[in-house]
Amino acid sequence: MSQAERDTLRQGAESLGCPLDDGQLDRLLAYRDLIARWNQVYNLTAVRDPAQMLTQHLLDSLAIVTPLRAHTGGAATRVLDVGSGGGLPGVVLAITAPELQVVCVDAVAKKATFIRQVAAELGLPNLQARHSRVEQLREPGFDVITSRAFASLVDFTTLTRHLIAPQGCWLAMKGPQVEAELAELADADPTVQVLAREPLEVPGLGAQRCLVWLRPAG
Repeated sequence: MSQAERDTLRQGAESLGCPLDDGQLDRLLAYRDLIARWNQVYNLTAVRDPAQMLTQHLLDSLAIVTPLRAHTGGAATRVLDVGSGGGLPGVVLAITAPELQVVCVDAVAKKATFIRQVAAELGLPNLQARHSRVEQLREPGFDVITSRAFASLVDFTTLTRHLIAPQGCWLAMKGPQVEAELAELADADPTVQVLAREPLEVPGLGAQRCLVWLRPAG
C-alpha cells in the first residue's frame, strides 16, 4: 500500500464524517489487498483495479458508517449484511465501528469463506459469516439489516422480514433507480414504512447514491 492510497482513504473518510485511526486505515487497506488477492482465483468483485476498489468499495461502504452510528447512538447493535459478497459493507462496518456485531450472509460458499478468513487475518471478533440463502437463515432478530447490491427493495424487505428485531429497521444503499423501487414497494407491501432517505456523496465516485431507511409498520 502506498502513502497516496492512505491519504486518499483518510481524506475521503474524513469528508464522510468518519475519521479513521491508523489501525483502521491499515485494516481497511489490508482488506482491500485480500480482496485483490482472492479475486485472482474467486470472483468476489468485478472491480479488478486496487485503486478503483478504494473508491468503489471502501469509500462507498464508509459512506453509511456515520448515518448508522447516528441511528444507533453508538450502542451495541446487531447488523446483518445481506448478499454481502466479499463483505461490503459488512467488513467495513466491523472495522470502523467495533460496537457493531456484524453478520454477513451470502448464498455463495466461497464468499462466506473469504469473510471468515478476513475476520481471522484482521482480528475482527465482531465479524461473522453465514453461508445461506437469506430466506432460509434462522437467527435472533437483527437491529439493522443492510444491503449494498442485493436486490430490489421489495425483495430485500420480503426475504429478510423474519430476521428483523421488533424495533429493528432496514438500511438499503441505492442508486438512481430508487424512485421506481419505492413506488413498487408501496404497491407491493404497504406494511413497510419509509422512515427517511439520505443522499450520499461518495468522494471520487461521481454516481448518484442514497440511503433508504425502512421498518415494518405497526
